[in-house]
Amino acid sequence: MQQPSALDSWLHAADASLRVLFAPPHASAPYPPEREGMHSLVQDAKLSDADKRLAGALMRVNHVGEICAQALYQSQALATRDPELRAHFEEAAREEMDHLAWTKQRLDELNDRPSLLNPLWYAGAFALGMVMGRVSDRNSLGFVVETERQVEAHLHSHLERLPAGDAVSRVIVQQMKEDEQRHADAALNAGAAPLSTPVQGLMRLAAKVMTTVAHRL
Repeated sequence: MQQPSALDSWLHAADASLRVLFAPPHASAPYPPEREGMHSLVQDAKLSDADKRLAGALMRVNHVGEICAQALYQSQALATRDPELRAHFEEAAREEMDHLAWTKQRLDELNDRPSLLNPLWYAGAFALGMVMGRVSDRNSLGFVVETERQVEAHLHSHLERLPAGDAVSRVIVQQMKEDEQRHADAALNAGAAPLSTPVQGLMRLAAKVMTTVAHRL
């Protein structure tokens, strides 16, 4: 099979970027609350306005995380010269699209909005993915592992912070957490190299800045 040219690959990445940032996301997997037999309108009627604002802020942060996930996987697919690894990243991006669609749907249900800075978050994550991808494939995979582990811990904290009565958001976050763990394990099994402690620390710092800002903006 003929490999795509560099121009084709960049055009594909540009098209994917525009779709992530400006087109409505579509999930291929069922919306977790509906799968569990929950009716969002009925469940949300029990929430106070303050609870809805908190849930909306947390889901906005999670939506930003999925914007960044798309950027990372698209850039890493672009950076690698290994067709098998490129397919791995592209498949992971398709799976993460479910999360992007779920978090957007939940924001709509809560009458809240995505982050105003999504293009900035996407650009920053895309640049990081390209840098790690250019270093080596094993480092690129290691970056995926560390990112997914941090996201998994972050989602765990959201399960503790979500309003007690918000069962709809909780079931979404729980499913996302399980999926992120699976993605990290897949990258590890694909040959990921562990990242250095300073790099892990910088990633945590960047994530802290992003989540703090996205909580409000």
